[in-house]
Amino acid sequence: MTKTLPPALAITPPNRPLSGRVSPPGSKSITNRALLLAALAEGTSRLTGALKSKDTVLMARALREMGVTVEEPDATTFLVTSTGRLTAPEGPLFLGNAGTATRFLTAAVATVEGTVIVDGDEDMRVRPIKPLVDALNALGIDARSPTGCPPVTIVGTGRFGKGRVEIDASLSSQYVSALLMAAPFGDGPIEIALAGKDIGARGYVDLTLAAMRAFGADVNESGDGSWLVQPTGYKATDFHIEPDASAATYLWGIEALTGGTIDLGVATEAFTQPDAAAQAVIASFPNMPAVIDGSQMQDAVPTMAVVAAFNNQPVRFVGIANLRVKETDRIRAVANELNRILPGLATEEGDDLVIGSDPKLAEKLDGRNSRIKIETYHDHRIAMSFALAGLLVPNIVILDPACTGKTYPDYWDMLESLGVTLTPA
Repeated sequence: MTKTLPPALAITPPNRPLSGRVSPPGSKSITNRALLLAALAEGTSRLTGALKSKDTVLMARALREMGVTVEEPDATTFLVTSTGRLTAPEGPLFLGNAGTATRFLTAAVATVEGTVIVDGDEDMRVRPIKPLVDALNALGIDARSPTGCPPVTIVGTGRFGKGRVEIDASLSSQYVSALLMAAPFGDGPIEIALAGKDIGARGYVDLTLAAMRAFGADVNESGDGSWLVQPTGYKATDFHIEPDASAATYLWGIEALTGGTIDLGVATEAFTQPDAAAQAVIASFPNMPAVIDGSQMQDAVPTMAVVAAFNNQPVRFVGIANLRVKETDRIRAVANELNRILPGLATEEGDDLVIGSDPKLAEKLDGRNSRIKIETYHDHRIAMSFALAGLLVPNIVILDPACTGKTYPDYWDMLESLGVTLTPA
């Protein structure tokens, strides 16, 4: 593929197992955490194995606008040099639809002396951030979000408060991670506690804690759903970023659907990201479980749902209500597009997603000549997961294929490297 992608791509089923060696890109989740922590650490940090994609480019740009030097000596390295403090930017920080960057920076910019506006595109402006704003207010930080979504205006005093704060993390664990990463700049120890037991994808908080400790933070879990952070600040360090487990789910899906073998260059057990749990579920194809709890591997649900369309028996996805507030309503998007392939293939039941599953689905559609145009809703994960359907179903066309640049810029090149034929449509 050329780097400039057409408005739509048609996928030709390869009709053979797909095998080869593919190195997934670096983890978006860890890259954005490491970029922020390096920016908050005095000195120079070298981040290797990093992801260079739309989301991480937006984070790096925002940090540069706040006085941090971010160099890119090669395709997978960031060299971050900072005084250990962010300075007020000249204008609003624009973060597109990058949820991690938006939420992490909303808390981090409270350490700035001055007013900062954190904003995004029209999709980001309907993604909730009120629980994080409420928690910042509880710490004495002047943060305002009239709509409960970005833009957020933060009037920073260079301090992050102290004491105990509760956070409603039922919509997103990123609210907790945002508070945790800014907490070492408190006037004293800060205790961050969950308001209730619900938290979206708890494993991502563990990623945050590991990264914080690598940069010198003193943070300990003090009971069920409570963390105590000491006011240590951060120290610059060299940090290696592991491959992206969410990206790996597409490769595991390719293996399952085509019967091939793909060497990722990393063992599944080496991943620390929650989405790695999807590997065992996908590997159980064509006998995936009747009920799959997607609460702790949310970004893998679209991949698993598309694979489940070809399963031997129906599959119900539960624990996925948070998917409604991702880049798009992913429950509805997956249901809509599976039903575009075959009416009745997917059903929304409350916040559950039920896949009808038909092991003969590809066979049934083999003679159909009309193109099936998959709407991607500006959502990279919808585009990448539904490309997997095109490995078996003829005439699948992915609209807006360039949206995969958010987290996996080389996705279509990867498919071609495995022998998949892609043509402008």
